[in-house]
Amino acid sequence: MTVDRKVFLEWGKALLIAMALAFIVRSLLFSPIVVDGESMESTLEDQERMIVTKIGDPKRFDIVVFHATEEKDYIKRVIGLPGDRIEYKNDILYINGVAYDEPYLDEQKADLIDAPLTESFTLLDTPVKGETVPKGHIFVMGDNRRVSDDSRDIGSIPIEQVVGTTKVVYWPLSEMRIIGK
Repeated sequence: MTVDRKVFLEWGKALLIAMALAFIVRSLLFSPIVVDGESMESTLEDQERMIVTKIGDPKRFDIVVFHATEEKDYIKRVIGLPGDRIEYKNDILYINGVAYDEPYLDEQKADLIDAPLTESFTLLDTPVKGETVPKGHIFVMGDNRRVSDDSRDIGSIPIEQVVGTTKVVYWPLSEMRIIGK
C-alpha cells in the first residue's frame, strides 16, 4: 500500500468517526434550536439560538422544548408537574395551594398599565379539564403570557413529547448567556 493511500484511509477513518460522534451527540445529548416568536419575551427574544440538553427530566420552572406538532417545536416554561394543582389568582401563581414567586416576570409586570399579565384560571378552565396535571404530563406557559399559546390553550404536554431543556443562548454572540430560573 502506498503512503498516499494509507494517509487517505486514515483521514477517511477519522472523518467517519467524527461524523458518527457528531450524530450521537446531536441526536442523544444536545441540539440547537431557534426561538421563533415572542411567546417567551422578555426572557428569550425572537431568533435567538439556544442549545437543547436532552438529558434528564424537566423540573419546575425549567425552559423546555417540545413537539407541539409534527412540524413545529415550542419553547415554554414548566409551571406544573404531574399531580400538581395549578391556579392563577390576581396575577399570582399557586401550585398545590402555595403561592410562588416568578422573578422572570418582574420586568413585564412593572411595565403593565392595564390588567394583569396572567389572567386568573384553574386547570378546570383549560383543555386539561381536570383538577391536577395528569400523570406523565407537564403544564407549560410562555413568559409573555398575553401572547403565548401554551397549556392554557393546548392542554398538558406528554413527557414523551419533550425534546429537552434549554438555558444557554449562544447567538447572537452579544446576547450569549445562561438563563436562570
